[in-house]
Amino acid sequence: MKFKITSILLLFTAIVFGQTICNAGFAGVYPCNKIDLYSQLTNVQLGGTAGTEGNDIWGWTDPLNGKEYAIMGLTSHTAFVDITIPTAPVYLGKLPTASVNSIWRDIKVYNNHAFIVSEAQAHGMQVFDLTRLRGVLTPQTFTADFHYTGFGRCHNIAIDEVNGFAYAIGTRTYVPGSNGISNGGGPHIINIQTPAAPFYVNEYNAQGYSHDAQIVVYNGPDTEHVGKQLYFGSNENKVVVVDVTNKLAPVLISNFTYTNTAYTHQGWLTENHKYFILGDEVDEQSFGFNTKTIIVDMSDLDNPVLKWNYTGQTKAIDHNGYTKGNDFYLANYRSGLRIMDITSIDSANMTELGFFDTYPASDSNQFNGAWSVYPYFASGSIIISDIERGLFVVKKNAVLSNADFDKSTMSLYPNPTNGIVNLSLSESIQKVEVFNLLGAKVMSLNNLNSNEVQFNVNELASGMYVVFVNDTLSQKLIIN
Repeated sequence: MKFKITSILLLFTAIVFGQTICNAGFAGVYPCNKIDLYSQLTNVQLGGTAGTEGNDIWGWTDPLNGKEYAIMGLTSHTAFVDITIPTAPVYLGKLPTASVNSIWRDIKVYNNHAFIVSEAQAHGMQVFDLTRLRGVLTPQTFTADFHYTGFGRCHNIAIDEVNGFAYAIGTRTYVPGSNGISNGGGPHIINIQTPAAPFYVNEYNAQGYSHDAQIVVYNGPDTEHVGKQLYFGSNENKVVVVDVTNKLAPVLISNFTYTNTAYTHQGWLTENHKYFILGDEVDEQSFGFNTKTIIVDMSDLDNPVLKWNYTGQTKAIDHNGYTKGNDFYLANYRSGLRIMDITSIDSANMTELGFFDTYPASDSNQFNGAWSVYPYFASGSIIISDIERGLFVVKKNAVLSNADFDKSTMSLYPNPTNGIVNLSLSESIQKVEVFNLLGAKVMSLNNLNSNEVQFNVNELASGMYVVFVNDTLSQKLIIN
């Protein structure tokens, strides 16, 4: 990749902007297509030590101020990172494991609280109030707000965010001197409507071990089940659809099996609840084909059927995938993040829109690279957790550039300045925010409704700042 960058801009980029344009197939050393790298934090920068590995990731947006946070699991802890300025992430601290280290840790969020489980023996579920991240200026070592011990080890957690129930899945109760006693591994249901006071409701083991799940209030094409709380579980050798509206008496609706089953790992519904997009974690190794994604037609929940199999571009193993609108975001281990357009899924067609490869050495079918992805931030930031390389913040169709800013789109002048700043944009300017290099917001202008805005920065200290416009456009600002 060849960029013409002045030494001053290069220094600024290294300190503030980790963002690197995807150009000629690369963003720095990382292969890519139409996805730009905004920043990266290593596992050590996320509070780890040499040998620490990354695992699951989720996100939280503070409803008070719109700030965005990455919550990433690692071998020894959970890390919290402010990514509001995606090019200048700020590590805020960590919540240590509740027992011992483990390469498996999983996080979900409900009502401004993180719920964290792990395969670590006797770990249970940690509950952490995310509003405690407000105002944190130096990295902290946090303690949990509640430690639920109704189970020991747990592989994963899924949450019904509408009704306030957590489903701990793949649970085992630890017994000293053993590897754990199986509880059956089906969903262990917990009422979390008061997040800091969760309590046990029931456990459903009739369909065996669940490895991952999604719970929704169903609003799809099968009118018989509209309005029910449904559990879509990836259960090692099948997908199960269970009515969990009555937590004390779950009812199996159906299960789905498929050919070339190796390990039914994880899946996610399309937003219209018509299709379940499924990944089998071991089939690429077992059968030797390229990444395979299984599209299950759930139009009739009592009789789900295979729609078709999508074949990816590499032999890498698929891990966790999530839908957002007409896009499917897949953490594809050694081939990194892949984004597919599912607009034509009814016609048995998916098209790869772009990718960002966090493991440039190889695309083979081994367990390295991208573990998971979270694509749900309003800003368009996408966060990826990589086992070896830590946290990546990326965006598709990026605006920020290492080259001079496109003044035909946005104009910020004079720059450098010592007072008045003029800002113009081809679209209506609604909001302007100014951040310093520590990620602190030092100025905010709202409800502007104009293509041209003027503001005064003469009370700010000399230095470099980032100006955010409408939560999407960014430009550096130098104050003399």
